[in-house]
Amino acid sequence: MDIKQYIEDNMPRFLNEWASLVAIPSVSCQPEHKSDMRVCAERWKQLLLNAGAQKAQIMPSDGNPMVYAEYKCSNPDAKTVLVYAHYDVMPVEPVEEWHTDPWKLTEDNGRVYGRGADDDKGQAMIQAKAFEYMLKAKQLHCNVKFIFEGEEEIGSPSLDKFLRDHKDLLASDVILVSDTSMIGKQIPSITIGLRGLAYWEIEVSGPNRDLHSGHFGGAVANPINVLCKMLAQVTDTDGRITIPGFYDKVVPLSDEERQMIADIPFSIDDYKHAIGVNEVAGETGYSTLERNSCRPSFDICGIWGGYTGEGSKTVLPSKAYAKVSCRLVANQDHEEISQAFCDYMQQIAPASVQVKVKPMHGGQGYLCPIDLPEYKAAEAGFEKAFGKKPIAARRGGSIPIIATFEQVLGVKTILMGFGLEQNAIHSPNESFDLEVFKKGIEAVAEFYNRL
Repeated sequence: MDIKQYIEDNMPRFLNEWASLVAIPSVSCQPEHKSDMRVCAERWKQLLLNAGAQKAQIMPSDGNPMVYAEYKCSNPDAKTVLVYAHYDVMPVEPVEEWHTDPWKLTEDNGRVYGRGADDDKGQAMIQAKAFEYMLKAKQLHCNVKFIFEGEEEIGSPSLDKFLRDHKDLLASDVILVSDTSMIGKQIPSITIGLRGLAYWEIEVSGPNRDLHSGHFGGAVANPINVLCKMLAQVTDTDGRITIPGFYDKVVPLSDEERQMIADIPFSIDDYKHAIGVNEVAGETGYSTLERNSCRPSFDICGIWGGYTGEGSKTVLPSKAYAKVSCRLVANQDHEEISQAFCDYMQQIAPASVQVKVKPMHGGQGYLCPIDLPEYKAAEAGFEKAFGKKPIAARRGGSIPIIATFEQVLGVKTILMGFGLEQNAIHSPNESFDLEVFKKGIEAVAEFYNRL
């Protein structure tokens, strides 16, 4: 059975099933969508059964439900692949910036648009349809398990315990994930590294109420001013992070790694044009691709306080707030970094204010060896589908649960992601390229063949 023909013959059905998922507003961070999480989990259960899973079930967790499904082949010595995906999505706001209904999968000029079209409902569909084809073609000679969660977009708070409680059920030889991106449509790549993450919320308190800035300005510490000065101290003029001990476990890039990164096709002018900046910035001594994938970073993600409404109000605010994050690299422990940041904020805080730092979610970085047999199988899958050998690339984003899989289940993860930068995940007008979708199915099918 020819896979290309199978995909073409079944694309109308694939699109209908895909649309049925996008239509469910499974936004995990908004309580009003709690019931939608269950609806989406039930839909995935049915779709995996339809694709050929021998059994599928909804399993409870401490948060949103998990979807588990499995197929066992007749060979008792066969390898087992655990496919991970998530069915929750980001909010759609600001809705007015969408060109189409975010909850309706809309096809236009070779792309489909909608929330979750890529992240991760579209990419999970690639996994489901490759599995379906392999069964229909009687070519699947390994066991396949699926675990789909509904909390990835809020840091997977329930997954660690679920994995530990169900280690035997989820036992496998390799984990397969499609939730990352390629360098470009014509430049296939496999993600071999992800950065870790640490995230905090800071509260700086000054006077016991908002004060008149004329009567008190210059005599009482302004919490917003203080907060800005404190955060400005976290990086120096060379772009290095000043938290004591921050770089102690950072492994320097080897010459070979730097050359591999330098060989990635990349135009700094195109990069600047695409995001509308005149110049790039970052840690001195590193290229842009090194900075955004292999080096740690610090960012203020949000900052607020005082009066921000229309017009003016001469107020010295009593409180100021910020949300900040660090992207971490392999070997940096997010809990150690989190505590070091909390300590540092207290160390540099002046006596004129009180500072509270609340650690939020975090996760470890991840590196995958490129000599693993399973990596070679994925590499062959990309090469067959896209016509060229994929580049092994580190990416700047974080998927904290990938490190958790290794820690709890003891196996490596292969990141066969098919997203593109222009897919605009987490943003208005999220989309997915249909040609890449089809090639993705081919690539995953060939992964199973080579496994």
